Amino acid sequence: MTLRTADIAPIALPKAFSGLDRLARNLYWAWHPEAQSVFQQIDPVLWSQGVGPVRLLQETKNLNEAAKDRKITAAIRKAVRRFDAYMEETDTWFNNQGGDKDRTIAYLCAEFGLHESFALYSGGLGILAGDHAKEASDMGLPFVGIGLFYRRGFFKQMIDRDGRQEHFYGTFAPESSPALAVIDPKTKSQLKVSVELPGRMVHAAVWAIPVGRINILMLDTDLPENAVEDRPITSQLYTSGRDMRLHQEIVLGVGGARALAALGITPSTWHMNEGHSAFLLLERLRDLTAAGASLKDAQAKVKAESILTIHTPVPAGNERFHVDHATKVLAGLLEGSKLKIDEILALGRDSEDDKEQFDLTGFALRHSRMANGVSLLHGETADGTWRKVHGREIIGVTNGVHMPTWLGAEMKTLFTKKGASFDPVTVLEVEPREDATAKAHRAEWNKIDKVTDGDLWQAHMRQKRALVEFARRRLFLQHARHGEGPDELREWLNSLDENALIIGFARRFATYKRASLLFSNERRLLKLLNDPKRPVRIVFAGKAHPADRDGQALIQKVYEQTQRPEFKGKVFLLEEYDMEVGRMLVGGVDVWLNNPRRPLEASGTSGMKAAANGVPNVSILDGWWDEGFDDRQGRANGFAIGGRESSADDKEQDRADAQALYRILEKEVLPKFFRRDRRGVPRQWVKIMRRSIASSVYAFSTFRMLEDYMAEMIGLKKTP
Repeated sequence: MTLRTADIAPIALPKAFSGLDRLARNLYWAWHPEAQSVFQQIDPVLWSQGVGPVRLLQETKNLNEAAKDRKITAAIRKAVRRFDAYMEETDTWFNNQGGDKDRTIAYLCAEFGLHESFALYSGGLGILAGDHAKEASDMGLPFVGIGLFYRRGFFKQMIDRDGRQEHFYGTFAPESSPALAVIDPKTKSQLKVSVELPGRMVHAAVWAIPVGRINILMLDTDLPENAVEDRPITSQLYTSGRDMRLHQEIVLGVGGARALAALGITPSTWHMNEGHSAFLLLERLRDLTAAGASLKDAQAKVKAESILTIHTPVPAGNERFHVDHATKVLAGLLEGSKLKIDEILALGRDSEDDKEQFDLTGFALRHSRMANGVSLLHGETADGTWRKVHGREIIGVTNGVHMPTWLGAEMKTLFTKKGASFDPVTVLEVEPREDATAKAHRAEWNKIDKVTDGDLWQAHMRQKRALVEFARRRLFLQHARHGEGPDELREWLNSLDENALIIGFARRFATYKRASLLFSNERRLLKLLNDPKRPVRIVFAGKAHPADRDGQALIQKVYEQTQRPEFKGKVFLLEEYDMEVGRMLVGGVDVWLNNPRRPLEASGTSGMKAAANGVPNVSILDGWWDEGFDDRQGRANGFAIGGRESSADDKEQDRADAQALYRILEKEVLPKFFRRDRRGVPRQWVKIMRRSIASSVYAFSTFRMLEDYMAEMIGLKKTP
């Protein structure tokens, strides 16, 4: 798919920096370290502050000096050559599968997590969407993303000295971001689409965000032609106001469909990543019935071309609105059409057939050819909830992570030496599991066995030391802002001992994820933390939505524990959980802890990232770990907290899971981790690390995920 974008005023760069402007305006750099290194070398200070490449080149004072540095100019030429070669490559997975280039997959999502400097994402859904887009580029898929350009993004988190979460919003101006204005083929000016809302039209400009070979189209209502009260519709991700949320989702779905139509793009598949974009279906029904089709025929066509991915196992977690609210806001869209509001509302009933709710997941399921949960277990859970609405089985297509984005530098270098190429041309050489009798028993990357124990352990320790230094700096700045004195700040600069077992717990602070479970038995926890021969340290990170008071209270509870004398300096809470913090944690901790109430964790991709970095999971058998955990004799790749049975009594389940967690740490994790040979290598532990990598680096990658999507949801079968 070729888009025409508006010419932009080039950044004034020295001649030695030829091509750098193009590189800065394509998110290709977000998963290519040699490209990131170029911008970091030009201005290390701005880069360390999270400033993205476009803005960095616009604001830096270092250009002339950097242009005199032969090392930097040589690195720029190399990075630009690699970028150009990537963009021109035709030997892609999709082409090698004999894919139809005339097909287009439209992928709509409310958020995209591509890099922390372009934070139009909240959490797991957006990170998954960003990884999906990057892998679609690597594989050469005919893919276009659709989202919203949130000029204020999602909030930045600060924790005050009492542990309260504070919310701060930045700004993302198109001119200082990778955004390019999309040209309307008819008007030859920036494409703008209009959406009918009660009593007025709302207009949205269309921006293209290049992500390697693909584009994400983002809609922006901050336009002078809109009423002042409509300009903020796309301003802020996941606003707490329900009316604004409904308006956002209408712009996303209806505006997204109209943008593609204006560009002459007719997708063969419309992929809704969650129900937020379900109003695209209403727009398509409106168009088809306006062209003369009956509602039944229009529904059949829309259904044949639509698929849905569901990300929550809880019916109440799906996006829905009271019918009175939906009726009022949808009136403008339906006016003059053949569609009746009562028909549309009936098609949006939830799994309980609640006549008072318009449920976007329910509406999407009734108009989707196929639907999936994001792990095998979640597929079963979603099927039990929604099959009566969907009318057929809801399958599981387990999430994956984009390995080039999430593998630490040391591990990536080590793997590459053993034949693991993470470029888009060469696929990992994987082997079937010995017991490959179930869908969960996917192929493994056994070339990790060629890496010596010592090399694997040292690569991990280098990533761990990088985490320790990163966390110390963050903790120092965090507590300096709280007004702590020099002696206390000195302690933060020397905190987090690299010789301790470091447990990582980082995710959204929803109450069902039970961030405070480790504190259930203080006596046993203190024994773990204070053993001089086998010390344990715990690092927490995570946000709660501004409207989630219970989640914020949980953050405060954990922070208060970190400040108690018996826990201070041993348990830590890092503020502002973003992609940078996530990368450092999944690559540098020793253990990844996940203890949700089963079966409420739909997938849990952070654990996949840790596993691929050789960080064993200690987790409830929920989400991806239910299928990822391997307990074969001598083949263990991590640890399971409890079993697959759940109690109806939450308190009883919490007690049982806490006891199981302490037992695993005391009897299994610590003995294996601290039992060292003469060279200081924990051989038993490294064996688990090795199995963690072998069983995840392909099986829980976005490459495998998109293979599954193309085969099971889109219809392009894998070539043997």
